Amino acid sequence: MPYTVYKLVHVLGAVMVLAAAGGVAVFAANGGRREENSLRGLLAAMHGTGLVLSLVAGFGMLGANVPGWAWAKLVIWLFFGAALTLAYRSRTLARPLVVALPLLAGIAAWLALYKPF
Repeated sequence: MPYTVYKLVHVLGAVMVLAAAGGVAVFAANGGRREENSLRGLLAAMHGTGLVLSLVAGFGMLGANVPGWAWAKLVIWLFFGAALTLAYRSRTLARPLVVALPLLAGIAAWLALYKPF
């Protein structure tokens, strides 16, 4: 598959993860509970699909070589994977997630663009 297709799928997956996790974080920060979220199934499906797309496409772009910056992005990916649970777990965790999610996405983009290690 062409590199540009992998890149497009990777970005699409990241956008899906951020939209779902951000939506849940804002909902939970405003006092909403998991059971009250009428979009819970849709957001969970979007989150999971986005995680898989970003992971598969990311490793597709890397090939067999996995440099240090990619391992750091994998740690960020794991945090994004836990984001829905963290947001629903407590309102005090949801509020910082609203800020942390885009900051971590920016760090992940920086790692991919500049490949510092």
